[in-house]
Amino acid sequence: MAAHSSASPPVLSVEEAADVAVQTGHMPENTAHAVSEHEAGGLPQFETQHWVGQIAYLLLLFVVLYLLVAKIFAPRMRKVMDERADTISTAVATARQVQAEAAEQATVAQAEVAKARADARATAAAAKARVTEEANARQAAEEAVVNARIAEAETSIGKTRDAAMANVTTIAHDAATAMVERLTGKAPSAADVAAALKGAA
Repeated sequence: MAAHSSASPPVLSVEEAADVAVQTGHMPENTAHAVSEHEAGGLPQFETQHWVGQIAYLLLLFVVLYLLVAKIFAPRMRKVMDERADTISTAVATARQVQAEAAEQATVAQAEVAKARADARATAAAAKARVTEEANARQAAEEAVVNARIAEAETSIGKTRDAAMANVTTIAHDAATAMVERLTGKAPSAADVAAALKGAA
């Protein structure tokens, strides 16, 4: 019973407290305090008695946020930025290396093309010289064959001419002998006919 009597009275609403005040002539303590707070209408965070707790909570939240940012978020962001920077630098270095290799390959290709052109020109000149030399040799051989045939033909013609001249002399000797014999009735001597033919020649 004593414990029940020491318990604080219930907090009544403003309307209930007004009814109790009209009936009893006084307002309950808890209800009066609530009514005064209700009538004050101020925010608790602007009351000076709450500033210590608010500042403590603010400092605690600041420390927690600072530790989260410093230990978790900032290292992760730094790691991401470092990886991004490494990726970019690696890509740039790879691109420069590829560009250098492409330039080197282009230089080598140009040298190979120039060498191939020079080799082709040298091969064409050698082939032309070989063809010219073969044509000259063939022409010389053909000229030698033609000259040999001409010389052979001239020799044959000379022999034929000599044979014909020998036959002409014999024919002329016989004809002169026959003509003299027919005209004079006497055959001339071979020496006279030869002298006559020689004098006529």
